[in-house]
Amino acid sequence: MSNFHNIKLKKEVVLRDPVHEYIHIEDKVILDILKTQEFQRMRRIKQLGPIAYVFPGATHTRFEHNLGVYELTRRICNIFAKKYPSQRPGDGLWDDNNRLLVECAALLHDIGHGPYSHTFEHLFDTNHEKIGQNIITDSNTEINQVLRTVSPNFPGLVASIIAKTYPNPQVVKMISSQADADRMDYLQRDAYFTGVTYGKFDLSRILQEIRPYSEGICFTMAGMHAVEDYIVSRYQMYQQVYFHRVGRSMEVILQHLLERAKIIYKQGNLPVTPSLAKFLANDWTLDDYLELDDGVMETNFSMWTKASDPILSDLTRRYLFRKPLASVCINPETKSLLPKLKDLIKQAGFDPNYYTDTNSAFDEPYDAYKPTGKNANSQIEIMQDDGQLIELSHLSPLVRSLNGTLQGDERFFFPKIMMSNSDEPQIFDPLYQKFQRYVKNGTLRYLRKPKNK
Repeated sequence: MSNFHNIKLKKEVVLRDPVHEYIHIEDKVILDILKTQEFQRMRRIKQLGPIAYVFPGATHTRFEHNLGVYELTRRICNIFAKKYPSQRPGDGLWDDNNRLLVECAALLHDIGHGPYSHTFEHLFDTNHEKIGQNIITDSNTEINQVLRTVSPNFPGLVASIIAKTYPNPQVVKMISSQADADRMDYLQRDAYFTGVTYGKFDLSRILQEIRPYSEGICFTMAGMHAVEDYIVSRYQMYQQVYFHRVGRSMEVILQHLLERAKIIYKQGNLPVTPSLAKFLANDWTLDDYLELDDGVMETNFSMWTKASDPILSDLTRRYLFRKPLASVCINPETKSLLPKLKDLIKQAGFDPNYYTDTNSAFDEPYDAYKPTGKNANSQIEIMQDDGQLIELSHLSPLVRSLNGTLQGDERFFFPKIMMSNSDEPQIFDPLYQKFQRYVKNGTLRYLRKPKNK
């Protein structure tokens, strides 16, 4: 790492930020990354996608989130270099030779995201982390060319941090753990732009009490309550913002309209932009992916509102003009009612394949230790005065109550008209009334059998 060619800017660049107040750029490579076309593309991808239909202010983008994660990472590096500098190899303290690497990885950690990322990934079988690593390591990208000015192997090292294979766990966990710069930024940023207070926590205190150790990053005992606050904030943001039923409804509509578009495209009767056509045909390249952003998708949606296919036209209009589906909570027992309800919906004139769906939204606010699997996480450690490490839930009754629990719900989505109670008689009123008998207080229920007289 001593062979890195790092040029400091003659004058620091300072950007205004509504969440962190200022973002400081001191290295030429960081500024040059910002200027690349791949990074500028992040301006055109909203951070929260359909959630903006629920919280009108949530139109912030992945561009400023990436910058925010970089800034928090830069501040953590400053704290570590000042308070916990390594004195000898293997002492578990901070080696500041890792700074430029982790700052670049923080800035680029979400570079592989596409529009409506999670819905798009599910439908087109993409993976934003792998695509991000490809953007960083592909010699044809501007980002790769910028990174190679530091050293020929620098892009691969940056990508290895995002892939979690870099050998120093302090570096990896700074941007990928249960208490990392990524989560700390998006919770505060999303709270700010949605206008809620749930995601706000004592970030200054957390940064004051964060410290490195040989296996990663921990917090001092004095910072335990600030970390508690962070865990609770994360829990509340998921329940109140990320899992909002209307946001999930819009995601369901989005998924179904893209599914319908794939079918109509194969029939050869769909106006579509060239880059999205490659995905509908399942024949795309990295260049095609980099041409996609929210604007491209919305251009296609606008064309599809006039599509000859009535289902595609209706779904795109529902998405663009915010006409969400209704929903009710379900459980494993009441799921058996869904075929009956779907049949009523079909009789009312809606194709259940496109106008109904089940959607699960569950999150683990904190998991003491999950070493493997899709959502693998390392535990949060609290360092005692004598250097002993104790896992957070052993010290905090509050976190212990959330540890390993799944919080959220599963919902059944359907056309809102099924809950209609019009004063004027409607042709489908008997169907609506029959449907509504299964719903009480927003939950699906079995009908009570009449008592025998």
